Amino acid sequence: MTEHADGLLSLLSDRVDEALLEGSPRLRAVANYAVGYDNIDLRAAARHGVAVGNTPDVLTDATADLTFALLLAAARRLAEAIDTVRRGEWVTWEPGAHLGLDVHGATLGIVGMGRIGRAVARRAQGFSMTVLHTGRDGGVALEELLERSDFVSLHCPLNSHTRHLIDAAALSRMRPTAVLINTARGPIVDQAALVQALHEGRIAGAALDVTDPEPPAPDDPLLSAPNVLVVPHIGSATRSARERMADLAVDNLIAALDGLPMPHPVTLP
Repeated sequence: MTEHADGLLSLLSDRVDEALLEGSPRLRAVANYAVGYDNIDLRAAARHGVAVGNTPDVLTDATADLTFALLLAAARRLAEAIDTVRRGEWVTWEPGAHLGLDVHGATLGIVGMGRIGRAVARRAQGFSMTVLHTGRDGGVALEELLERSDFVSLHCPLNSHTRHLIDAAALSRMRPTAVLINTARGPIVDQAALVQALHEGRIAGAALDVTDPEPPAPDDPLLSAPNVLVVPHIGSATRSARERMADLAVDNLIAALDGLPMPHPVTLP
């Protein structure tokens, strides 16, 4: 399909690898309609002389908003409560029904204190949360963050160092009352280990905008695990964010095809 293409506007679901590049001899530019670019083999692109660009800093607030929406929904068991109403099982107020977790004053652990992580931290201030984060500038070790946090939110990029960063050992460090939120990339979490932890009650719940694989199969064990909320990768799904992403992706593509540097290039680390 790309054998006669000079430029490619790719989505996260499009794998731009050696095979595609080898079969696209005219290709000069790939503009990814996303901030992340783990769907693109950057080394292969460099070998083929193909410029790669992304759309940075346009979905920060949209994704941070969704992160907090998922955090609140998981804490207060909203999906379960909504299903109760839809099934016609509404019971007049009862002291032990639908008990959730306090968010106000709780401790939020942010793994990956980049643009989105910082935006989530700002939102946490409104709930008087104690914020821990990994990395520099006052960060703590991942192990300490997992042990101390009531909510753990993932905002790191997916790479060889972060794949399955949250594995069985990491999940075992979390509190049994803690909730995991992932709006970054699915493979950062060992999904099989997460499913097992949920079934065994080793953590209180999970709220996920991303999965591994994506989308999950209808019979994926994740979807039938207890206390899990899954939405279909909608972190950037606001009108303004998607429109701005389109603008930046097109700017990248036009510049490269005109022989100019992309305004938002992605380079090998």
